[in-house]
Amino acid sequence: MSGISYVDTNGIRLAYRERGAGEPLVLIMGLGADGPVWEDHVRAYERNFRCFLVDNRGSGASDKPAGPYSTAQMADDYAGLIRGLGLGAVRVVGISMGGAIAQQLALRHPQLVRRQVLACTWARCDTYATWIFEHFAAVRAAVSPAEFMRVLQLWIWSPSWVAGHRDDLLAVQEAALCSPPMPQHAFVAQCRACTTHDTRDLLARIGAPTLITVGDQDIFTPPAFSRELAARIPGARLEVLSGTGHAHHWEALDAFNELTTRWLLET
Repeated sequence: MSGISYVDTNGIRLAYRERGAGEPLVLIMGLGADGPVWEDHVRAYERNFRCFLVDNRGSGASDKPAGPYSTAQMADDYAGLIRGLGLGAVRVVGISMGGAIAQQLALRHPQLVRRQVLACTWARCDTYATWIFEHFAAVRAAVSPAEFMRVLQLWIWSPSWVAGHRDDLLAVQEAALCSPPMPQHAFVAQCRACTTHDTRDLLARIGAPTLITVGDQDIFTPPAFSRELAARIPGARLEVLSGTGHAHHWEALDAFNELTTRWLLET
């Protein structure tokens, strides 16, 4: 995917790619990932929406300043992008860390969020989730990119998906050796943004219609986190995708794309 553009926002230069036509849809990816990771979803979304695939602070072609980062800070990055491009009120899909950023965007800049999807995310990390992020940061500093990718895959995919897609996952591990690595300081800063995120006592203020999705076999951000979000966000709808893990949006790609597209098209 090519066609990178940039916008100056919140003291940094944020990179994004634009696809499709229609009402604007801002896509916020998770920990360590950049905008092109949305490709499998954008092939569906671009039929109805003008999609913005953004590299988060610290990722891809965006600036990678020293940490710490926070989800509130990263939400302000997105608010600057939305205002800078004159998009008005947008639809938002946020996955994992991206869902935490999306919560903050809806809280801190409610006039900019028309509807949102929060996928496999959380309001606040418990001790277990905090240890996972700390473990990721430590392991990434100690092993090869391919071995770290294997660690990550074991957390985000369901066992049945791993069993059925072994060769594909091995290819991703090999590709990790060839890709320019995200600087470790930026990865640690994003992990810190994840562990310090806490919107539990603020979620009742979210007015944007909210769809929450999660896999019933997610061991990284378990369904209890999504149930809490659904209970605290007024009028939120929760959809649990059976037989899928943290990466439910890929394991059940067609179902996820259809579900979220229908939701986003509602007025």
